[in-house]
Amino acid sequence: MKSNSIKIFIGYIGISIIWGSTWLAIKFGLYSFTPFFSIGLRFFLASILIFIFMKFRGMTLQLDFLSLKLYLVLTFFSFVIPFGLVYWAEQYIDTGLASILFAVYPFFIIVFSYFLLPNEEIGKLKIIGVTLGFIGIIIIFAEDFSIDFSHDFLGMLFVILSAILQALIAVTIKKFGQHLNPITMNFLPLLSSGIILILIGYFLEDRNYWKFDLNGILSVSYLATFGTLVAFTTYYWLLKRMNIVILSFSSLITPIVAIILGWLILSEKFSIYDIIGSCVVLIGILFVNLQPLKNYYKKKW
Repeated sequence: MKSNSIKIFIGYIGISIIWGSTWLAIKFGLYSFTPFFSIGLRFFLASILIFIFMKFRGMTLQLDFLSLKLYLVLTFFSFVIPFGLVYWAEQYIDTGLASILFAVYPFFIIVFSYFLLPNEEIGKLKIIGVTLGFIGIIIIFAEDFSIDFSHDFLGMLFVILSAILQALIAVTIKKFGQHLNPITMNFLPLLSSGIILILIGYFLEDRNYWKFDLNGILSVSYLATFGTLVAFTTYYWLLKRMNIVILSFSSLITPIVAIILGWLILSEKFSIYDIIGSCVVLIGILFVNLQPLKNYYKKKW
């Protein structure tokens, strides 16, 4: 039991760090590839890596009717549409605003869990924690963005819609996908979404912009290996073992990781707003985990 708890803790910290680093990797990758083509390459390469791993371990793909339906849902509502919406939106709104808008993700996890996962414990402490986390993200980016609703509205709407779709899919997999292997379940969705997005990029984006240079190759390779294969596999493994509201809080940690990496690698500013906002997010994490900690020590003693 203790060993499993350590694995859950390491996995949770791992996906927070990896997804926090993907913002930087995406930024580098967009110097070499257009958005849809870049993410299509990322997903397609990740599917190949999963296929190789499956063959090496002798793993088989689950092809029952429910699994096939879930693969189809994952393809469009976890990969193609949400990622497409965010990539399109970031052409028109800045990253700080996008991060704040996507931070509504845990709120919709709570909403969908209430209706679809009646046995999932939510409670006031988790709602307070999520609210504090959201406020912390707003503080972090408070001085870095301005909103022009006449110009930014559609982009803002698309990011929020992406967060809603991702939340709905997470709850759906939690409810109906307990039988799915966290590794093999991503193969067909990533393969099909990769092909779809590459085709979108090929026909709708400027192919003259593409540069298959070291920068682009390293970016796509990192995003495919760590940002997709490792992170999504770990996420779905955790989804079977953790309260989904606590797991969703990782989406509020990733912007902090992104800021720290930007400061360390790109010499971007690290202001008092970042420090205060990060502290508020950490207090939110404490509230989200307060009830599970109380339950743990009650059982222990």
